[in-house]
Order: sequence, then structure tokens, then C-alpha cells
Amino acid sequence: MKKNNDLKVFITTRESTCEECKEVLGHKAWITLLKDKGALCLSCADMDHLVFLPSGNAALTRRARKHSVLTAVVLKWSRARKRYERQGLLVEDDALEQAEKECLEDSDARARRRERDAERRAVLDEQYIINFAKRIRDLFPGCPAGRDVIIAEHACLKYSGRIGRSAEAKNFDKNTIRLAVIAHIRHVETQYDKLMVKGFERWEARKQVQKQVEEILRKWKSA
Repeated sequence: MKKNNDLKVFITTRESTCEECKEVLGHKAWITLLKDKGALCLSCADMDHLVFLPSGNAALTRRARKHSVLTAVVLKWSRARKRYERQGLLVEDDALEQAEKECLEDSDARARRRERDAERRAVLDEQYIINFAKRIRDLFPGCPAGRDVIIAEHACLKYSGRIGRSAEAKNFDKNTIRLAVIAHIRHVETQYDKLMVKGFERWEARKQVQKQVEEILRKWKSA
């Protein structure tokens, strides 16, 4: 069934500042506009785990939308046409991967997957991720095998502004590592994204899943 309640992300045409973290986002930033909140960066809007799927491949877009719990339409203002024009979708990485698998007979989809993998490798600092993942294992020995690397890769993506690129994270600060783990649990282990799709405010959705997040954190802290 087609979703009609996608969130919207805008590519700005002027300088922007996130109302929550106060970071100067610069020109052509990707932001959300929430009522009574102003502009929010994708990290503060809890959408920085999504990946961008450009418009152009209808089959891939349709399948990725179907598999992704949380999606956001990416819009950019056209000065020539005096309107916002759709640039593509933000979808969950697993959903895009599943959609690409379903489109494997399409040579364009196979080529695009190779390009995405190459782009991802280019922006990952391998040794930093290894150390970040080790710190996760030290603090959360009960973390399922392989999750530490997934969390580290997401948090440490270069140029993303994500928590793993902060000065505190580079010193492997305990609280910063904990925040990265919490973000992963919230998106992967709870109904948080589904609550967002249903129209819950972020603080409401976080409150709904807080107890479950804390229970999983306690479990992961035990060896």
C-alpha cells in the first residue's frame, strides 16, 4: 500500500542553522522543518541513519519505499519553476539493499550498488572504526556480534556531522559511545521509526521506547 505520510527533507538555498544543536549548516544543507521548531539538521531530527536514493529508477524507488519503515521525500526549490521539486527519497539502508537485490536483473541497479559500496568505503576511516568498535565492545560486552562494527561505521561516517566525528568521540569518550549505541538500539531494536511515521513528535516517540532502550542497554552491558 502506498504511503502518503512521508516526512519531508529540504535542500536549502541559503545559510541555515539547526535550532536544536545550533550548528551552522551552511548553504545547501539538508534540513527538516518542524512546527514551532524551525530548521533541524538530520542528526537532530533522528533521520541521519537514512540513505539517499535519487529519483530516476522507478522500480528501485518503489521497492525501497515498500521495504523502508521510515522514508522522507527530498525536495529542492527551483528558482526557474518557482516550486519545490523532488530530488529523491531518504530510506533505510537495509530497505535499499533489499530493493537492489530484487532489481539484480537490472544491470543499472547492479552498477549502482557497486558505486554505493565504493562511495561508502571512500568515506570510512577504517582504523578509526576498528578502534571505535573496540571501545563499544569494552563498554557493552553483551552487544551482539557484528553490531559494534555496524554502530561504529554509522557513527563515524566522514563529513556526516554524526556523533562519531565529534572531538569527544575521537577520544572515545564513554558518554559519546553510549549515545551512539542508544541511537542504534532506538532505530533497530524498537518501534521508534514506526512511531515517527505515525506522526509522533521525536520526544514523544523517544519516551515511548525509553524503557525498552534502557533494558537492552543493561543487557548489552553484561558479559
